[in-house]
Amino acid sequence: MSPLLLAFLGTMFTFFGTALGAAMVFLFRKEIPETSQRIFLGFAAGIMIAASVWSLLLPSMDMAAEQGVLKWIPAAGGFVIGTVFLLLLDRLMPHLHPGSNQPEGVKSSFARTTMLVLAVTLHNIPEGLAVGLAFGLAGGSSAMTLSGAMALSLGMALQNFPEGAAISLPLKKEGCSNLKSFVYGALSGIVEPIAGVLGVLIAGSVTAIMPWMLSFAAGAMIYVVVEELIPEANLGEHSHAGTLSVMAGFLLMMVLDVALG
Repeated sequence: MSPLLLAFLGTMFTFFGTALGAAMVFLFRKEIPETSQRIFLGFAAGIMIAASVWSLLLPSMDMAAEQGVLKWIPAAGGFVIGTVFLLLLDRLMPHLHPGSNQPEGVKSSFARTTMLVLAVTLHNIPEGLAVGLAFGLAGGSSAMTLSGAMALSLGMALQNFPEGAAISLPLKKEGCSNLKSFVYGALSGIVEPIAGVLGVLIAGSVTAIMPWMLSFAAGAMIYVVVEELIPEANLGEHSHAGTLSVMAGFLLMMVLDVALG
């Protein structure tokens, strides 16, 4: 298969993880309990941290070495650029996190439901880019195997499942119908195939920038983890559930990457 097709299929798998999670709106009448929400957020954070290291930064350094470049330069440079990119998106894109009444980003006339969807979309951009690049790289470099890319896709799909529920259930609370809440929740993940395919198109045109793109995705994901997921996972008096779920997510993704990659 071509790298583009592999990237599309891999990111569509993660998209379906979001869609399945959004379908939970048909099974639950209320929002996810706060403790469960902290567990889901922590689990997602752990997966994203481990994926950033084993699926993105290490392959970035390996590929840079194959190209005869100092390994740390693309890894560090791309990481910084990815962080700045997400920082700018966070400051500019109007969005509203579930459970919050204070919108972020530039002022807009968007409805609350739209800004709730945009908040999750913000998370999904680096995730889709990471999975797409992993599959694109698996077809042409020893820095990433196909099984390693599949492990990353599986890990992202697992953490997208609760993420889909975390957007569709609040939308229902805002007054949307079950069907509308599901559609909006699922569509928040459609940016993943788009980001994945675009990433492969850009990196495929200039192979030398692939290590930079991988570390770019890592920096963007770590920004999301530190800025939003870990703080929200540790809200409340008892934060052990969120902390332990971060450890569990990290352990799972590390095992998947090492065992399959």
